Amino acid sequence: MSYREILQTLSLSDVVDVAAVTLIVYYLLLLIRGTRAVQVLVGLLVLFGVAAAARYLGLRTLQNVLNGFFVLLPFGVIVLFQNEIRRALTAFGKNPLVRVSHQERIEASLQEIVLAATTLASRRIGGLIVLERLQGLREYVENGIRLDAVVSYDLLLTIFDPTTPLHDGAVIVEDDRIAAAACFLPLSSNPSLSTRSGTRHRAALGISEETDALAVVVSEETGRISVAVDGELHERLDARGLRGMLYRHLVTPGEETRRARREGDSPAETAA
Repeated sequence: MSYREILQTLSLSDVVDVAAVTLIVYYLLLLIRGTRAVQVLVGLLVLFGVAAAARYLGLRTLQNVLNGFFVLLPFGVIVLFQNEIRRALTAFGKNPLVRVSHQERIEASLQEIVLAATTLASRRIGGLIVLERLQGLREYVENGIRLDAVVSYDLLLTIFDPTTPLHDGAVIVEDDRIAAAACFLPLSSNPSLSTRSGTRHRAALGISEETDALAVVVSEETGRISVAVDGELHERLDARGLRGMLYRHLVTPGEETRRARREGDSPAETAA
């Protein structure tokens, strides 16, 4: 049967059916991206492969053991994926497929981050803020203190206050929310990194090497602001330079230029 004949046999309900299943699978994969649940899923796929091989080879004892396991599997999935299931139900309840004003919320959170970083720099208070891009960071969120709070200037200053228990480690931002604080990040072993760079700078560069995340780091020794992205460290940024870096890598292309025009700056100055 040719490709054209196959298309002719498909009805509208078949197309909708396939599209719905594809969308569900896509969102499920998106949901567990960057989490330890991926490893659990791989393990389950291996067990299904072993079960198929046992059936093919006629290994009855192994089949009986695996069949008993598969009976309890749905309950195990609920226990293992309870956090992911809760997040999925919450997301479906709060956000329809078309997320209205999502871009505006991201822009607002970036402004809060710029204001907080410049304030920390002026007060010589160290800080490390990691912003998620395409690759999930839940592996690092899970080793910190979960917050799930809206990004705000006041909250960021409170977290990095040296007198608070959360000031050590990194803050991880997912979209417009602070997912966790006091998170531990991998340290970069880049030999070209200056020996004067502290642990925060090495952690910022390390997470940008391991993932596609962008990290904003404030030095408590010098009060300088740096951004690590794509394995490179951009140092000595002011408020305008920091805002330009954030918009360039995290906001829809073209929005940086439009915002610069609204504020009376040229795009080149904004990204400087």
